[in-house]
Amino acid sequence: MSNPRNISIQDYNYSLPEEKIAKYPLANRDDSKLLVYNKGKITEDIYKNIANQLPEDSLLIFNNTKVVEARLLFQKATGGVIEIFCLEPHEQYADITTAMLQKEKVFWQCLVGGASKWKSGQVLEKRIKHEGKEIILSASYIEKRTSSFIIELSWTPTELSFAEILHFAGAIPLPPYIKREVEEADHERYQTVYAEFDGSVAAPTAGLHFTDSIFESLKKKNIQKDFVTLHVGAGTFKPVKSETMEEHDMHAEWIDVSKETIQNILKNLDKNIITVGTTSLRTIESLYWIGRRTERSSIKGLSERSSGSQISQWEAYELAKEEIPVKVALHSLLNWMTENKLERLVTKTQILIAPGYEFKIIKGLITNFHQPQSTLLLLVAALIGDDLPSGLAPQKLCEGEQAGWKKIYDYAMQNNFRFLSYGDGSLLWRNET
Repeated sequence: MSNPRNISIQDYNYSLPEEKIAKYPLANRDDSKLLVYNKGKITEDIYKNIANQLPEDSLLIFNNTKVVEARLLFQKATGGVIEIFCLEPHEQYADITTAMLQKEKVFWQCLVGGASKWKSGQVLEKRIKHEGKEIILSASYIEKRTSSFIIELSWTPTELSFAEILHFAGAIPLPPYIKREVEEADHERYQTVYAEFDGSVAAPTAGLHFTDSIFESLKKKNIQKDFVTLHVGAGTFKPVKSETMEEHDMHAEWIDVSKETIQNILKNLDKNIITVGTTSLRTIESLYWIGRRTERSSIKGLSERSSGSQISQWEAYELAKEEIPVKVALHSLLNWMTENKLERLVTKTQILIAPGYEFKIIKGLITNFHQPQSTLLLLVAALIGDDLPSGLAPQKLCEGEQAGWKKIYDYAMQNNFRFLSYGDGSLLWRNET
């Protein structure tokens, strides 16, 4: 596995005209176009027919995170507005779920629009009417950090959870490239039909196309589905500003995976495991590296207490020198969870998947079209590798040939596919040697 530290993000740029960015979703989720890429060949379909594009006995893995109304607008007595964007909980909380269930008050890492107008010691207040009762939400400035603020949010009635407060008082945070105000329909459409656990500030958008009708067609074909949780942070929109990836700080995100799901993956390793969305992919591939760490700790007689902790940005490339089979790594992870009496693995992953990464578990990815010069585009490029002319094994590009991702994005651009969160999507099969 080669290390992508020296990758130049300029090599992953393309022209994205404003009119190609979908400002609204289609009326029917499953009418979105589907680009299918397999061994150098591109075909088209729509999501409604996706079961026809998948082999029987495949395992689809979805991210069941739920987008929270993370934008809080406070109007000062002078009439000015301060916007608080809730990024993630303060580190005092064990995980996002714990923080979301807090009552009376909570500490949160936030971005603050208009922070210079927020005087020290000034408490902002917002009043909301809900079902005939008044909710009072207060915000206090606690600490300024390098790229965020720590804000204390408190409220009455105190028996409400923070998740409920956000639902009543906040607004859905549409991505910055959707340049319009949030509308009522976004509360339903910027959420997957299977969303369950509060915690994301952006939708796992590949899943927005799935409907109950699609799930029924998958079931008829004996295609399994399973769920993981990765709470999508605002870092998913963070542009790569450094010349090479070595200077880029990859965002870390919370993941939550049940023991039962890991067992299901282990059982289906010889079949087609396909992740719905880059977030699901990052989660599943991270399981291997966490499991690999537990196995390595066990072999060397090290303490296993920290084996399930956060996967760092470059760890996959640093650990790759010692090969450990996927089955061994996942069994080791399950044993570690049993020894620690854990039914769920809750940790963070900062894994950066870019060209040079060797995939361990997944065979395919269902995903939307991503921004130029983004880490999500790097992930797609890693999955596809160099194109496969005439169905041959991957090879180094000759002059005039396109990288696989570029071929796909050029096709989508020329064939009226809609880009980014509310746009169309693709089913991409991994190129293997």
